[in-house]
Amino acid sequence: MGSVVKFNVLTVPEDSRATLEERFANRAGLVEGQPGFEEFQLLRPVEGTDRYLVYTRWRSEEDFRNWVESRAFQQGHAKAAAEAEQAGHGHGRGGPAATDSELWGYEVVQHVKTDG
Repeated sequence: MGSVVKFNVLTVPEDSRATLEERFANRAGLVEGQPGFEEFQLLRPVEGTDRYLVYTRWRSEEDFRNWVESRAFQQGHAKAAAEAEQAGHGHGRGGPAATDSELWGYEVVQHVKTDG
């Protein structure tokens, strides 16, 4: 059985892109040590959409669920919310950077990768 891929699809207005990217940069390291974690990518849209893709790959669906229910996941999202609230005092940067989100899940059937 292959890995499991999850896409968190975030709708982000143009004026909130830098905020979203900064928040993800500040959360670096929170997912990497989780059992079953394989890969993370934050994908910025370049044309025709305002939707960012947060790509994570996991060894199994169970590993992903365990992470979502973990203390690290809760702490990361609580920290992001606190930073957003703190930044909002007179700076216009408070609240969520995304206006909508969806979670898409897939099983990896084929995976091709180069060595370089």
